[in-house]
Amino acid sequence: MDMIAESGLEKLTMAALGRKVGMSSGHLLYYFHSKDELLLRTLEWSEGRLGAERGRLLTRAAPARERLDAYVDLYVPDGHRDPHWTLWLEVWNRSQNADEDARERQAAIEGAWHRDLVALLAEGVSRGEFRPVDPDRFASRLRALLDGFSIHVAIGLRGTDREQILGHVREFLDEALARSDA
Repeated sequence: MDMIAESGLEKLTMAALGRKVGMSSGHLLYYFHSKDELLLRTLEWSEGRLGAERGRLLTRAAPARERLDAYVDLYVPDGHRDPHWTLWLEVWNRSQNADEDARERQAAIEGAWHRDLVALLAEGVSRGEFRPVDPDRFASRLRALLDGFSIHVAIGLRGTDREQILGHVREFLDEALARSDA
């Protein structure tokens, strides 16, 4: 992740990584078998850290909307070339030709984000904090919105910085989840 943050993925070669960590590229290939596997394992490690943080944010005693905003804040990249999102973009790109195991592992990562969001939405609806929505359907649509906006932030698309995107998403959530009797 440090190398991705410093130089981007285009300069992440097995030889360069080997030099950085003090081992040969052959040794790295012995453990990871391919650059694709190295990238996916790095993503799984990074997602493990984010998953723990997401769990802490979502289980704290706070209104569902406050926790939903924290979820969104964790989801959206920090800015252009965010290392986690740079890695995600590369793994998504490479998944077109990935084997079934790699695709299942990627789906497991996506599924964890989705399940947590569905549970949070269902809780907000059941407590009357959100208008009645189908939590699974709403989560799918919200994650698609977040993915699209996040890609814009991660690639540095002009006019789409993190704060603007967070504002758009908060406005969408205000409109989409507001109770009509509120």
